[in-house]
Amino acid sequence: MTTSLTERYIGATVASLPPTAQEDVRAELEGSIADAVDARLDQGEDPGDAERAVLTELGDPAALAAGYADRPLHLLGPRYYLAWKQLLKILLMIVPACAVVGVALAQVIAGASVGAVIGQAVGVGVTATMHLFFWVTLVFVLLERTGADTGPGWTVDQLREPTSTGTGRADLIASLILAAAGAGALLWDHFLGFFRVDGVSLPILHPGLWPWAMAGLLALIALEAVLAVMLFANGRWSVRLAVLNTVLAVLAMTLVLTLLGNGLLLNPDFLQTVFIDNGVEPDSMRVLGILTWFMLVGIPVWDILDGWLKTRRDALR
Repeated sequence: MTTSLTERYIGATVASLPPTAQEDVRAELEGSIADAVDARLDQGEDPGDAERAVLTELGDPAALAAGYADRPLHLLGPRYYLAWKQLLKILLMIVPACAVVGVALAQVIAGASVGAVIGQAVGVGVTATMHLFFWVTLVFVLLERTGADTGPGWTVDQLREPTSTGTGRADLIASLILAAAGAGALLWDHFLGFFRVDGVSLPILHPGLWPWAMAGLLALIALEAVLAVMLFANGRWSVRLAVLNTVLAVLAMTLVLTLLGNGLLLNPDFLQTVFIDNGVEPDSMRVLGILTWFMLVGIPVWDILDGWLKTRRDALR
């Protein structure tokens, strides 16, 4: 079910306001917009056209919210501030993280010490952040000084429907199917094997995982499925569910990395047959191990961040 333009406009306006002010601003906007629309209807305008005209006159919800919150938009002037802020926000979420991960990965592959890896990664992250602030701001200062156009202005067509945070029925079904597939893959690999050499199954995972470590992995998958059911029942993310998601991700990462570090995650016979016997050099195997380690860390970390971002998004609704 879609929401009206007025509801989406008001939602976009109050989203960035303090919770204590949201209801008052919502009530004020609902009343003023309704009065303005009624005035246009009395003049014989079409209801849809009247609503769009009123919202267009009010302008960008972000600028209106800044007025209610008494936040000055003076960094570059109102004309360029919002575009500068939006672009910088997007770049800061992507570029420093990619730079830090890339440098850390390169340092680990080069055999640097833990201190050197951390120092280089932090230094590059700080440097990338500073360069982003400087160069993006400089570009917008030049645009303002030259009076260049940054593109089409804001229109009501830019109002988006609320973004799903993965708590619907389809998300629940997908999560349960994924959990079942993961558990099935673990059991299939142990009992039947995904590879066969000379008629003998060759598991990818270490045979020593059975039964206790395998039971731990299956239990974590089951708990992830329970979390998906709790999210569906709750209808939204909450701090309690985000904490639970964080705990499960940390437990999974700790278990898998412990097994990997002790040589108990991957089957040595599988590595020997598939990689070493086919001419993969020890240095290449080391690089593959490092990439595996980064992947096993990166996926849980992303899952944790995603859960908290969704919690914040739901709290602002």
